[in-house]
Order: sequence, then structure tokens, then C-alpha cells
Amino acid sequence: MYYALFILLLLALFGMIFSCVRRKKIIRRINCMDKCQKCSKLAQLAEPFGYDYHCRYGFFSSTLDAWQKDAGYTWLYDYMAPRFQMVLDALPIYFDYHGKTWLIELWKGQYGINTGAEIGIYHADRLLSEEEYKTALFTAAEDSEMLPCTLRLCDQTEKVCAQISEHHWWLTMFLPGLFTEPSDLCMEASICFPTMQMRNAFYDGLYHAGYAMNDISTQGCCLSLLFRTCRKENFNLLTRFWRRLSQFLNQLFCSLYIWVTRPFLCTEDRILFLYYYLPVAFRMLLRLRRFHRRCHKKNGCRPPRYHCACRTRKEDVS
Repeated sequence: MYYALFILLLLALFGMIFSCVRRKKIIRRINCMDKCQKCSKLAQLAEPFGYDYHCRYGFFSSTLDAWQKDAGYTWLYDYMAPRFQMVLDALPIYFDYHGKTWLIELWKGQYGINTGAEIGIYHADRLLSEEEYKTALFTAAEDSEMLPCTLRLCDQTEKVCAQISEHHWWLTMFLPGLFTEPSDLCMEASICFPTMQMRNAFYDGLYHAGYAMNDISTQGCCLSLLFRTCRKENFNLLTRFWRRLSQFLNQLFCSLYIWVTRPFLCTEDRILFLYYYLPVAFRMLLRLRRFHRRCHKKNGCRPPRYHCACRTRKEDVS
């Protein structure tokens, strides 16, 4: 028995020494990389998950050719989200335009250890009745149907504040290592439509959804709105349980992420350290929409789409 205990102690000591040496080696490796190398590496790592890393601002966003586009959208995704540690406020806007029922949905909240927000643009292949909204599968907007969107996300103290503008079908931003309650986030969204008819149809959809009209502003074919609070949802007991459990785990894992990556302050350094030190945790970080179909493996490798213009300014902590 004493021999077994001695061996276990030796193994534990060896493990601690090995982990310490490995940790220092990873820290040296990251410190030897310049800004461009870090950005290029993160873009390369994020691409198979359907995301790009914006090195200047310290957040991930979805790519135009993200694999999630093939999955489309259905109401079941929102219903299942808390079971995958995504606790969100959602604002789905349905409206009819050119013989199709369109859905433009806004989300904000906690995605695992990421605070984030989304604007998704989808449509059905025909006009739907209201009874079909929760059962229909909406397809993502095609390239010719994408809309210019701007997304700005802040918390009540504006400690968390980021913005992105792109011509997109699914505009997103995910800030790693931040924990926030969805109700504490304010999302400003601006969408430009190709015609006044489509903008007015979307405006009518907001009205029918019970959205506060005083939070809307229009200018030509563009419409801007504030998404502060979600309309009251009567979640069942099981969903409330999952939301509270997921938020508890999200806060715990967010604290662990900060503690594990404590040798660094910059977001890109923290994420790279997590990738080299705990690859499994890194994959969990980027599985932001895990209830969609699994990302299929692609043959061959594509070069990173992100090109970094080197900066001497030190990035702020996101």
C-alpha cells in the first residue's frame, strides 16, 4: 500500500513538473510571435468553425461562407439553445415580401464564455401562416439577398462595447472571456433594405411583434432599432432550469478561462495560450452554435482569409 501511495505521489509530482515546463514553453512561444503571426494563426484556427477573428477589436464574427449557412434556421434552435449553454434574448421579426415569408432575427446574450450578438437574415420558399412560423425551416439569404447591417453591443456600464458593419446574411460578434446577463446588454442594429417596400414590410413586422415603436428610427431605406429587453417569455420549468444552470456554468467557465490564461492580457494571446495548452477547451470556445449540424470535414486546407496590417499599438483587453 505504501509503495502504491509513493508511486502515486511521484506520478503527481512528475505531472506537475511536466505541466509547469510545458506552460512556460507555450508562454515563450506566444511571446516570440508578432502581431501579424498571431492574427493569421487565429484566423486559420477559426475558419473551420465558420468564424473569423478581428484582431484589432478582439472578437470573433461569422464568415460569409460559414458552414452554418447550410443549416438555415428553425424555431427549435432557439428552444434548444439553453441546453447548449447559450442563454439569449431573441427578437424574431417575420414579414412577407415578394411572395416569401422573411425572418430577420436579433439575438444577444451569453454564448458559453462569450458575450455576443447576432443578426440573422432568412426566408421561407413561400408565404407562411403564423401557425407555421415555429415549424418551418427558413433558409439563409443568398448572396444577392444579403443586406448591409451594422451591429453595436454595449452593456449598462459600456464596459463591454463593440461594433461591426458588413454586407451579410448572418452578422455576428462574440467577445471571449466576458460574462454578461442578456438583460444587461443593449444591442443597436441598423439594416438597409433594397426597397422602401421591404423596409416598410419589416417595420410592420416589428409592430406585429409588439416592439416599442419609439426605439425605431428610419432614414430612406435604412431602419435602426434598439434591442434592450426581450418581450416576456413564459418559459416552462425545464427551460428556466436550463437557463439558470447554463448561466452558472458560463460564469464558472469564464472565470476558469481568465484564471488559466492569466499570464496574458490581450485577447489573442489568451486564446492562443488556450489553444496550445488546452486544445479541447479551445474547440469548446468556438462551438458557438453547437446545436446546428456538425461541421463537415473539408478535403485539403484553404489559406486564411484574414490579412493583418501590423500595428504597434497595444490592444486593449476586450
